[in-house]
Amino acid sequence: MKTIALVAHDAKKDDLIAWAQANRAVLARHRLYATGTTGGRLIAATGLDVTPLKSGPLGGDAQIGAMIAEGRVDALVFFIDPLSALPHDVDVKSLLRLATLYNTLLAMNEATATAIFKGPLEEDDPQ
Repeated sequence: MKTIALVAHDAKKDDLIAWAQANRAVLARHRLYATGTTGGRLIAATGLDVTPLKSGPLGGDAQIGAMIAEGRVDALVFFIDPLSALPHDVDVKSLLRLATLYNTLLAMNEATATAIFKGPLEEDDPQ
């Protein structure tokens, strides 16, 4: 069982929800954390056991960053909206910097997230 953090910008939340629904069986075998709004939507749409943290701009990005620095996150799935300016861009950059620094699996789009779950995180699959 791995620990996976799930984050999505507002314009990408629907994409993350759809991806999570398509990958529900694999996600269900792991410990899941998500920033506030994303977590609530994931729980409602998928029924997955997700621990919601604070909203990203209100400290959720920092909470996940701290978990990464403590070695408590195995993968970060962060669907980023590259076309929107974000008031909390500094928090986003810090979170991505920590994931890079601590060599954490990092997916910033559906293609990469799917590739990760078809490889390193699927190795725990008992089937």
